[in-house]
Amino acid sequence: MAPKRLNESRSADELSGRERKKQKTAIARTIAVQQDADPTGTGGNAVAGPSKSVRLASMKGLPGAIDVEKFAESRAFEINAMHEAMHNARSNSTARAWQQLPRHLRRRAASHDVRRVPLRLRDKARAEMDPARRKALGRNNPKQGKLKKVRRTVALLRRQKDKTWLETHIWHAKRMHMDNMWGYRLAITPTEKSFRPSHRASVHGSILHDASYFATIELKGPEDIIREALANCCDCQGPGAGAKRFLTGARATETYIYEFNKYPYGLIGPATIMWHADAPGPNGPQAPAIIRGTNAKGKGDGKEKEVPWVDPERRIRIVWIRVHPSITEEVHEALRVSTAFALDAAKQTGRTAEVEIADLREHFNVFEIMGPKASQVIKGALKPVDDKRDEFKRFWTSLNRIQSAGAVPRGMVIGFTVHDPRLSFPPKNVQLNIESGPSLSPASTVFPSACLAQSQIWDEDVRMVLRKPRYKKKDLDQRRSNNLVPGTPLKSERNDDRVPVLLIQRSVENAALSQIQNFPRLSSTTSLHGWTLIVPQGWGMPFLSSLIYTGTRVGGQRERQTQAFEAGCTYFPRDFPTTEAYDVYAEDKEDEEREAWERKPPAKRPNYEKLGTRSPWRPDWGVVLGIEEPAKSHPEAEELLDTQRDPMVADEAAATEGNRKVDIWLLRGPDIPQLVAEVSSMLNPAAGLLSQVNQARAKRKLDPLPVNLHADDLIKGALVQVSITLCGRGFPDDLAIIYRVGDDEAKEWMRAEVNKKNGLSLLQDGPDETELSQVPPPSEGIIGYVTTGNFSLSLGEGHAVGAIPLSQYLDLRKQAQRLRNDTKLLVKLRNRHETRCRAALVELLH
Repeated sequence: MAPKRLNESRSADELSGRERKKQKTAIARTIAVQQDADPTGTGGNAVAGPSKSVRLASMKGLPGAIDVEKFAESRAFEINAMHEAMHNARSNSTARAWQQLPRHLRRRAASHDVRRVPLRLRDKARAEMDPARRKALGRNNPKQGKLKKVRRTVALLRRQKDKTWLETHIWHAKRMHMDNMWGYRLAITPTEKSFRPSHRASVHGSILHDASYFATIELKGPEDIIREALANCCDCQGPGAGAKRFLTGARATETYIYEFNKYPYGLIGPATIMWHADAPGPNGPQAPAIIRGTNAKGKGDGKEKEVPWVDPERRIRIVWIRVHPSITEEVHEALRVSTAFALDAAKQTGRTAEVEIADLREHFNVFEIMGPKASQVIKGALKPVDDKRDEFKRFWTSLNRIQSAGAVPRGMVIGFTVHDPRLSFPPKNVQLNIESGPSLSPASTVFPSACLAQSQIWDEDVRMVLRKPRYKKKDLDQRRSNNLVPGTPLKSERNDDRVPVLLIQRSVENAALSQIQNFPRLSSTTSLHGWTLIVPQGWGMPFLSSLIYTGTRVGGQRERQTQAFEAGCTYFPRDFPTTEAYDVYAEDKEDEEREAWERKPPAKRPNYEKLGTRSPWRPDWGVVLGIEEPAKSHPEAEELLDTQRDPMVADEAAATEGNRKVDIWLLRGPDIPQLVAEVSSMLNPAAGLLSQVNQARAKRKLDPLPVNLHADDLIKGALVQVSITLCGRGFPDDLAIIYRVGDDEAKEWMRAEVNKKNGLSLLQDGPDETELSQVPPPSEGIIGYVTTGNFSLSLGEGHAVGAIPLSQYLDLRKQAQRLRNDTKLLVKLRNRHETRCRAALVELLH
C-alpha cells in the first residue's frame, strides 16, 4: 500500500522496481562530505547539505597565500569522495552513449564503431566498450598495409560478377529492398511502409522509377530495309512502326515483337520504337550535305560540291528499340533474322546494303516520372541551354500550365540540352500556373515535330565524351564555397558539361476500359501519365539527386507493377502467358510459393486437394484450352489405365495428335474489339478468325498462314486477356480460378444482385448471394486463371487481370445475348485457398 505522506518511510521489500532503481541512482549521485565538528568525537561522516550564505565580514583575516600540499592533505577526503562519486555516476548511468542519440541517427553498426557517434559522445562510447570483447573479435589487430589493402572500386566490382549494378545502386541499396532480377540487382520496394503513399503520389503527386535496366537495341541502315525488317517481326494490328507519323521521329510507338514471320504465334514481348529525327532540309527530312572535294593525298582542293540527291526511302536512318531485359536475346535474334531476310530480298534486285545492329545496354540512364506533377518536376530540376527553336520555347513555357502529361500527344518526343544539374542544386519546385479566363490547352499549341525531337544524344561520339563528368562533386562544392553570397547557384562556365537528354511522353492507361459507358466502375480506373527521361551514361546520380530533391517519391518494381494494375492494364511478363519470359516468371514463383507452403505444418496450410484446386502453383493453360489432359492425383491409377489400353489404339491416337498439334498463342493488339465483334457474328467463328488474321498479315505484306493450319486449331489455342471486377465484396488473389456460369445459375445471380441493390434480399424466396456462393463449382467448368489480382485502391473494390480462351469468351457473349444482357459477361471467381465463389464481370483487354 502506498504511503499516505511523502515523509512516511517504507521497507525495501515494499518498493517497486522503478523506485528501487531511482533510489540506486540517487545514491550513486550522492557525494559524501566530512563534518567540520563531530559531537561524538569519532569523526563521523555526513552527507552534503544545502549551501549556506557567506557573509563578507567572515572573509576578513584570511591569509594572503596558502601551502598547496597542506591544503590538499586537509581536503584529501573531499577529493577522494568526488572521484568516487564521478565513477559511481558513470557506471550507474541509465543510458548508453548510442541511446542518447535521436532515433534517426541510431545505427546497429555503430555498436562497434566509435566514429559513428557525434564527437561529444565518443569518449563516453569508448569507455563503454568492452576491451576484452574487442580483443576476442580481433578489432585491435593492426590494419593491413596500403599495398595489401583492396581498393573500394575493386571490391565493388568483385560483387558484380554475377549481376550488374545500376549507377544509382548504392543510393537505392540504402533505402530499398534489393533482389537479383534479369541479370541486374534491382530495387523491389522501399523499406518504409509506402504502398498507399506511393499510390497517392502517382495519382496526386509524382513518383520516380529508375528504368535503366531496360535494354536498347539500335538499327542503322537504309530506311526501306529497316521498315521491312520491323514489319516482319512487329504486331500486324494498328499503325506499324514504319508509319508516317513515326518516321519523322516526333513520336515513339508502342508495339509487340514476334518471331520472324510467325504472327500471331511466337509472341516475344512489348517494345518501344523511336526513329532518329533528322534535320529538315530542301529535299525533305534530310538536306543534302555540302562537302569539300579531296585529292588523292586527302588534302582539300578548295572546291565545294554537292552530294547527289538520295532517295528518301534509301537514306541511312537510325532506330532505337527499347525492350524488357528478360527478352533482350530473343528480340535481338528476331531482328537479326528479319533484317537478314530483308537484305536478301534487296540483294535479289541487284542492290547492296548494310544494316548495323548494336546493343546499347548500359549506354543510358532512364528515369520514369509518373503523376500529375511530373511536368513541374522536370522543369524544376532541369535547366536547358539557350535553345533558339521556337517549338522548344513554346513547349518549355507550357510545362507550367500542364496539369497532367496526358494533355500532350501520346508518345511525343522532345530533345534538348541541359546544364549540369549539380550547378543549380538544390532545385526549386515549379508551381502550376493556371491562367484566368479561357485559353487554349498546351496540347493545342505544342505539336510533335521532327525539329522538336532533335537531340545530340543520338550521336555516339557525344555520348562517349560525356561518359565521365568533367568535374567531380567536390570540385563543384569548392567553387560554391568561393561564392561571396552563400547559397548562390553556380554560373555555367565554358568548360562545364552540357548534357543532351531525350524526353518522351508516357501513359499507363487502358483505352478499352476508358471508353466503357455501361461499366462505371471499370471506366473509373485511373490512367497515369508522365515522362520518360533518357540521359547519357555516367549521369545517373547527378540527375537523380536533382529529381528527388523536388519532393517526388521513389518506387521500385512493386510500385511500377501497381501502377499498371491500378490503371487496369496488363504488365509484362506476369500477365503475358504463352511467352518464354512468362514461363520463367511462373516457374520462379511456383518454386517460391511451393517452398513456403511445404515449410508450414499441415494444420497451418491449405489442403488444395480437398479444396478441389487442380493446379495451385501454376496455371495449366493446356488443360483449360482442352489441348492437354489434367494431371492424375493418383499415379498408380494412371499407370493401370495405360496398361489396359490397346497399344495399337494408343499409337494411332498419338500419331493423330502429333499431326494436329495445337499451339497456344495470345491474341493482342488495338484492333481486338472490332476483330472479336466480327468473328462472333459469323456462323463459323474459326474460319472468320483465320480470315481476320490473314488480313492483318496482308497489311504488313506478309504471306498468309500455312495451308495445313486448320482454322479449328487456330481458335482452339487462342487466349485473350480480360479485366475482371467483382460484383460484391472480397477481392481476388493471384492464380484465382475463373469458372463459367450456366444460364439458370446466371439468372439466379442476376436476380440476387438486383434484390441486393433494391434491399429485397430478405423478402424474396429465391437464393441470395450467400447461398449461391456456397455452391461447389465443377472442375470441368474452369475457363481461365487470374494472373494479377488484388484490392484496387482506385476502384475501391476487388479487381483482377486474367486470361481465358477466345472460344470461351465468344460463348460468354452468346450467353449474354440469350439472357438479354449484352453489356455484362458473368463468370464465377474462386481463390485457390477458399471454397466460396463470387460473381464477377469480364471485359476484354487490348
